[in-house]
Amino acid sequence: MNALDQRILVPEILDRLAADDPRALRSRRDLARINALMFQAAIMTSLMRKFVAKAPGRILEIGAGDGTFMLKVARRMARDWPKVELTMLDRIDLFTPKLAADFAGLGWKLETFTADVFDWARKTDGEAFDVITVNLFLHHFDDARLLHLFSLLVRRAPLLLATEPLRAGLALAATRLLPAIGANDVTRHDAAQSVRAGFRGSELSDLWNAAGGRPIEERRAGPFSHVFVGAASTPAGNPP
Repeated sequence: MNALDQRILVPEILDRLAADDPRALRSRRDLARINALMFQAAIMTSLMRKFVAKAPGRILEIGAGDGTFMLKVARRMARDWPKVELTMLDRIDLFTPKLAADFAGLGWKLETFTADVFDWARKTDGEAFDVITVNLFLHHFDDARLLHLFSLLVRRAPLLLATEPLRAGLALAATRLLPAIGANDVTRHDAAQSVRAGFRGSELSDLWNAAGGRPIEERRAGPFSHVFVGAASTPAGNPP
Protein backbone atom coordinates (compact mmCIF):
# COMPACT_ATOMS: atom_id res chain seq x y z
CA MET A 1 0.00 0.00 0.00
CA ASN A 2 1.25 3.46 -0.93
CA ALA A 3 1.89 5.73 2.07
CA LEU A 4 -0.52 8.29 0.58
CA ASP A 5 -3.38 5.87 -0.07
CA GLN A 6 -5.00 6.83 3.24
CA ARG A 7 -5.30 10.19 4.93
CA ILE A 8 -2.95 10.66 7.88
CA LEU A 9 -3.67 13.47 10.32
CA VAL A 10 -0.89 14.84 12.51
CA PRO A 11 -1.40 18.02 14.58
CA GLU A 12 0.04 21.05 12.82
CA ILE A 13 2.42 23.28 14.74
CA LEU A 14 0.72 26.54 13.72
CA ASP A 15 -2.52 25.44 15.36
CA ARG A 16 -0.73 25.22 18.71
CA LEU A 17 1.04 28.58 18.60
CA ALA A 18 -0.31 31.86 19.94
CA ALA A 19 -1.48 34.25 17.26
CA ASP A 20 1.31 36.72 18.05
CA ASP A 21 4.10 34.13 18.30
CA PRO A 22 6.92 35.21 15.94
CA ARG A 23 7.07 31.73 14.38
CA ALA A 24 3.32 31.86 13.76
CA LEU A 25 3.54 35.32 12.18
CA ARG A 26 6.34 34.14 9.91
CA SER A 27 4.46 30.98 8.98
CA ARG A 28 1.33 32.92 8.01
CA ARG A 29 3.44 35.03 5.65
CA ASP A 30 4.79 31.79 4.21
CA LEU A 31 1.25 30.47 3.77
CA ALA A 32 0.27 33.53 1.75
CA ARG A 33 3.10 32.78 -0.66
CA ILE A 34 2.20 29.09 -0.78
CA ASN A 35 -1.40 30.01 -1.60
CA ALA A 36 -0.09 32.08 -4.49
CA LEU A 37 2.20 29.29 -5.73
CA MET A 38 -0.73 26.86 -5.62
CA PHE A 39 -2.94 29.35 -7.52
CA GLN A 40 -5.61 28.89 -4.86
CA ALA A 41 -7.32 32.25 -5.44
CA ALA A 42 -7.47 31.62 -9.18
CA ILE A 43 -8.88 28.14 -8.61
CA MET A 44 -11.56 29.39 -6.22
CA THR A 45 -12.47 32.15 -8.67
CA SER A 46 -12.86 29.61 -11.46
CA LEU A 47 -15.19 27.52 -9.27
CA MET A 48 -17.30 30.59 -8.52
CA ARG A 49 -17.58 31.52 -12.18
CA LYS A 50 -18.50 27.97 -13.17
CA PHE A 51 -20.96 27.00 -10.46
CA VAL A 52 -22.52 30.19 -9.07
CA ALA A 53 -25.14 31.10 -11.65
CA LYS A 54 -25.87 34.63 -10.42
CA ALA A 55 -24.23 37.13 -8.13
CA PRO A 56 -24.69 35.91 -4.54
CA GLY A 57 -26.08 38.16 -1.86
CA ARG A 58 -24.31 36.43 1.03
CA ILE A 59 -21.11 34.37 1.18
CA LEU A 60 -19.71 32.55 4.21
CA GLU A 61 -16.02 31.68 4.37
CA ILE A 62 -15.01 29.26 7.11
CA GLY A 63 -11.40 28.96 8.24
CA ALA A 64 -10.84 32.44 6.86
CA GLY A 65 -7.45 33.09 8.50
CA ASP A 66 -6.50 36.75 8.17
CA GLY A 67 -8.91 37.28 5.27
CA THR A 68 -6.32 38.01 2.60
CA PHE A 69 -7.17 34.91 0.55
CA MET A 70 -10.79 35.91 0.07
CA LEU A 71 -9.74 39.50 -0.57
CA LYS A 72 -7.75 38.26 -3.58
CA VAL A 73 -10.81 36.35 -4.77
CA ALA A 74 -13.08 39.36 -4.22
CA ARG A 75 -10.80 41.57 -6.30
CA ARG A 76 -11.22 39.12 -9.17
CA MET A 77 -15.01 38.91 -8.76
CA ALA A 78 -16.04 42.43 -7.71
CA ARG A 79 -16.73 43.66 -11.24
CA ASP A 80 -19.30 40.89 -11.77
CA TRP A 81 -20.41 40.74 -8.13
CA PRO A 82 -20.43 44.39 -7.02
CA LYS A 83 -22.44 44.00 -3.81
CA VAL A 84 -21.83 41.01 -1.56
CA GLU A 85 -22.30 40.53 2.16
CA LEU A 86 -19.32 38.45 3.22
CA THR A 87 -19.12 36.65 6.58
CA MET A 88 -15.69 35.38 7.63
CA LEU A 89 -15.28 32.84 10.40
CA ASP A 90 -12.11 31.67 12.12
CA ARG A 91 -11.28 30.46 15.60
CA ILE A 92 -8.42 32.99 15.93
CA ASP A 93 -9.03 36.71 15.54
CA LEU A 94 -6.65 37.87 12.82
CA PHE A 95 -9.06 40.36 11.24
CA THR A 96 -8.11 44.04 11.02
CA PRO A 97 -10.05 47.26 10.37
CA LYS A 98 -8.05 47.67 7.16
CA LEU A 99 -9.48 44.38 5.89
CA ALA A 100 -13.03 45.69 6.19
CA ALA A 101 -11.98 48.89 4.43
CA ASP A 102 -10.39 46.93 1.59
CA PHE A 103 -13.59 44.96 1.04
CA ALA A 104 -15.68 48.12 1.31
CA GLY A 105 -13.60 49.60 -1.50
CA LEU A 106 -14.83 46.74 -3.68
CA GLY A 107 -18.44 47.31 -2.65
CA TRP A 108 -18.47 44.27 -0.35
CA LYS A 109 -19.69 44.43 3.25
CA LEU A 110 -17.63 42.38 5.70
CA GLU A 111 -18.77 40.76 8.96
CA THR A 112 -16.35 38.67 11.02
CA PHE A 113 -16.77 36.07 13.75
CA THR A 114 -14.14 34.53 15.97
CA ALA A 115 -15.42 31.12 17.00
CA ASP A 116 -15.05 27.38 16.56
CA VAL A 117 -16.90 26.49 13.37
CA PHE A 118 -18.86 23.67 15.04
CA ASP A 119 -19.99 25.87 17.92
CA TRP A 120 -20.92 28.71 15.58
CA ALA A 121 -22.90 26.47 13.22
CA ARG A 122 -24.86 24.88 16.05
CA LYS A 123 -25.75 28.24 17.64
CA THR A 124 -26.88 30.09 14.52
CA ASP A 125 -29.46 27.75 13.06
CA GLY A 126 -31.35 30.51 11.26
CA GLU A 127 -28.34 31.92 9.40
CA ALA A 128 -28.47 31.20 5.66
CA PHE A 129 -26.04 31.98 2.84
CA ASP A 130 -25.94 31.66 -0.92
CA VAL A 131 -22.46 30.11 -1.02
CA ILE A 132 -20.02 28.67 1.53
CA THR A 133 -16.33 28.74 0.62
CA VAL A 134 -13.45 26.84 2.22
CA ASN A 135 -9.73 27.09 1.46
CA LEU A 136 -7.10 24.77 2.97
CA PHE A 137 -9.26 24.06 6.01
CA LEU A 138 -11.16 20.78 5.67
CA HIS A 139 -7.97 18.69 5.79
CA HIS A 140 -7.58 19.56 9.49
CA PHE A 141 -10.45 17.19 10.38
CA ASP A 142 -10.77 13.42 10.31
CA ASP A 143 -13.64 11.85 8.40
CA ALA A 144 -15.94 11.64 11.42
CA ARG A 145 -15.53 15.33 12.17
CA LEU A 146 -15.91 16.23 8.50
CA LEU A 147 -19.16 14.30 8.32
CA HIS A 148 -20.41 16.23 11.34
CA LEU A 149 -19.28 19.54 9.83
CA PHE A 150 -20.93 18.76 6.50
CA SER A 151 -24.17 17.84 8.26
CA LEU A 152 -24.16 21.34 9.78
CA LEU A 153 -23.15 23.19 6.62
CA VAL A 154 -25.46 21.39 4.20
CA ARG A 155 -28.41 23.25 5.77
CA ARG A 156 -26.76 26.67 5.51
CA ALA A 157 -26.35 27.27 1.78
CA PRO A 158 -27.28 25.73 -1.56
CA LEU A 159 -23.62 25.42 -2.54
CA LEU A 160 -20.23 24.69 -0.96
CA LEU A 161 -16.95 25.35 -2.80
CA ALA A 162 -13.72 23.93 -1.38
CA THR A 163 -10.08 24.15 -2.43
CA GLU A 164 -7.89 21.76 -0.46
CA PRO A 165 -4.44 20.11 -0.56
CA LEU A 166 -4.03 17.27 -3.04
CA ARG A 167 -2.70 14.08 -1.45
CA ALA A 168 -0.15 13.09 -4.06
CA GLY A 169 3.51 12.25 -4.35
CA LEU A 170 4.42 15.33 -6.37
CA ALA A 171 2.74 17.64 -3.85
CA LEU A 172 4.59 15.96 -0.99
CA ALA A 173 7.90 16.18 -2.84
CA ALA A 174 7.29 19.90 -3.45
CA THR A 175 7.14 20.54 0.30
CA ARG A 176 10.81 19.57 0.48
CA LEU A 177 11.60 22.60 -1.68
CA LEU A 178 10.09 25.09 0.75
CA PRO A 179 13.48 26.07 2.24
CA ALA A 180 14.20 27.60 -1.17
CA ILE A 181 11.55 30.28 -0.56
CA GLY A 182 12.73 30.84 3.02
CA ALA A 183 9.85 28.99 4.72
CA ASN A 184 10.38 28.49 8.44
CA ASP A 185 10.29 25.23 10.38
CA VAL A 186 6.58 25.57 11.19
CA THR A 187 5.63 25.95 7.55
CA ARG A 188 7.89 23.11 6.40
CA HIS A 189 6.41 20.71 8.94
CA ASP A 190 2.80 21.76 8.44
CA ALA A 191 2.95 21.75 4.65
CA ALA A 192 4.00 18.11 4.55
CA GLN A 193 1.33 17.17 7.07
CA SER A 194 -1.29 19.06 5.04
CA VAL A 195 -0.49 16.95 1.99
CA ARG A 196 -0.71 13.72 3.98
CA ALA A 197 -4.08 14.85 5.37
CA GLY A 198 -5.29 16.12 1.99
CA PHE A 199 -7.77 14.56 -0.39
CA ARG A 200 -7.98 12.56 -3.59
CA GLY A 201 -10.61 10.68 -5.55
CA SER A 202 -14.17 11.03 -4.24
CA GLU A 203 -13.39 11.25 -0.52
CA LEU A 204 -15.16 14.55 0.08
CA SER A 205 -18.05 13.63 -2.21
CA ASP A 206 -18.68 10.46 -0.22
CA LEU A 207 -18.80 12.40 3.05
CA TRP A 208 -20.99 15.16 1.60
CA ASN A 209 -23.39 12.56 0.24
CA ALA A 210 -23.51 10.83 3.63
CA ALA A 211 -24.39 14.19 5.21
CA GLY A 212 -27.42 14.51 2.95
CA GLY A 213 -25.92 16.70 0.24
CA ARG A 214 -25.46 16.22 -3.48
CA PRO A 215 -21.86 16.13 -4.75
CA ILE A 216 -21.40 18.04 -8.01
CA GLU A 217 -17.70 17.93 -8.77
CA GLU A 218 -14.51 16.63 -7.17
CA ARG A 219 -11.14 16.55 -8.90
CA ARG A 220 -7.53 17.62 -8.77
CA ALA A 221 -6.73 21.15 -9.90
CA GLY A 222 -3.16 21.55 -11.03
CA PRO A 223 -0.29 19.70 -9.37
CA PHE A 224 -1.03 20.62 -5.76
CA SER A 225 -4.75 21.28 -5.26
CA HIS A 226 -7.95 19.26 -4.90
CA VAL A 227 -11.36 20.86 -5.39
CA PHE A 228 -14.83 19.88 -4.28
CA VAL A 229 -18.24 21.36 -5.08
CA GLY A 230 -21.34 20.18 -3.27
CA ALA A 231 -25.00 21.18 -3.45
CA ALA A 232 -27.28 21.30 -0.46
CA SER A 233 -29.64 18.50 -1.41
CA THR A 234 -30.60 16.05 -4.08
CA PRO A 235 -33.32 17.29 -6.44
CA ALA A 236 -36.52 15.27 -6.29
CA GLY A 237 -36.31 12.18 -8.38
CA ASN A 238 -32.53 12.33 -8.78
CA PRO A 239 -30.87 10.21 -6.09
CA PRO A 240 -27.13 10.76 -5.55
